[in-house]
Amino acid sequence: MSNLDLKPSPTLCGGREDVTARPVHELLPSKNVPLGESTVVRRLLPSIRRRMIGAWCFVDHYGPDDIADEPGMQVAPHPHMGLQTVSWLHDGEVLHRDSLGSLQTVRPKELGLMTSGRAIAHSEESPREHARLLHGAQLWVALPDAHRHTEPTWEHHAELPRVTHHGIDATVVLGELDGAASPGTAFTPIVGADVTLPAGASGRLPIEPDFEYAALTMSGEAEVDGVRLAPGSLLYLGCGRRELPLRADVDSSFMLLGGEPFEEHLVMWWNFVGRSHDEIAQAREDWMTGERFGEVRGYDGAPLAAPALPPVPLKPRGRAR
Repeated sequence: MSNLDLKPSPTLCGGREDVTARPVHELLPSKNVPLGESTVVRRLLPSIRRRMIGAWCFVDHYGPDDIADEPGMQVAPHPHMGLQTVSWLHDGEVLHRDSLGSLQTVRPKELGLMTSGRAIAHSEESPREHARLLHGAQLWVALPDAHRHTEPTWEHHAELPRVTHHGIDATVVLGELDGAASPGTAFTPIVGADVTLPAGASGRLPIEPDFEYAALTMSGEAEVDGVRLAPGSLLYLGCGRRELPLRADVDSSFMLLGGEPFEEHLVMWWNFVGRSHDEIAQAREDWMTGERFGEVRGYDGAPLAAPALPPVPLKPRGRAR
C-alpha cells in the first residue's frame, strides 16, 4: 500500500530514545487518509506521539467498507525501498502485482509479505468481481541495515500457525508468539498476531518482556490489559510484561504488534525507508526516471508520480547537524 499524501512529511524514527521501558497505556491518534477512489484508511503509525513499535513503522487500518457498488481498493504501481509490507485481511480480497512478475490474490487470514530490499514496485487492487466488504490492515516493517539492500521477494502463505489459550485464538502472522513461528521471513525479533476473542473469553497471552507492544483493534471491543478498545484503535503498551491480560464481552479481534526496539536511526519519506536525505532523493529520482524499481505489468493505469521532496534536507535523529 502506498502513502498517497501529496505532501508527505519526513519521519525521523528508530533509536531507543522514545521506547518506554515499562508497561504503559498510550492511545495513539489516527488520521483519515483517502486511498484510491472509494477507500479511506485510518493511519495510526507513524503518529506525532509514536514513530515505531519494534520494527513496525507504518500501520493503516481500513474498513469494514461496503464496496459492492464501488471499485474498492485501487492503488496504482508505486515503489518501495528498505522495508517489508504486510497485507492482512479480515474481509474481501486484494490482487497484488509487482515488478518481479508476481500476481497473487490475497484473501482473509492469508499473509501477503513483500520484502522490498533495495527496490521493488507493486500495485494493489480489488478484483473486478469482488466481495461486498473490504476490511483489513496494511503494515510496514523497517529492514535493518544488514538486510535493507537484499534482493526483493514476494511471499504468500495461506496457512499460518495458531496459539490458543482459554478461548483466545491467535494466528501468528509474522515472527514468533509463545513458541509458534510464522513461515514469513523476518529480519528482526518481531511479532505480528491476529488475536480473536469470542464473547465471554478471558485469559492471559504470554509475551516477551524485552519487546515493546501495541494492540490494533480490528472488530468488537477487546479489553487489553484492562483498556477497552473501539475498532480502529491503536494502544501502545510499552515493554516489561511477561503476559497480557485479555477479555471480551462481545466477539472481538485485534492485532498484537511487537518486537525488540529498533536501534538504528531512520528517515522515512513517502514509500521509502533510508538512512539519509541523499538515499531518499536518489530513490525518488530512480523511480521518476524508470531506473532500479522495475515495471509492474498488467495494471490498468499509470504508475504514481513521486511527490516533491521537502525543501529542508532529511536527517535522522542521532546524527550531527
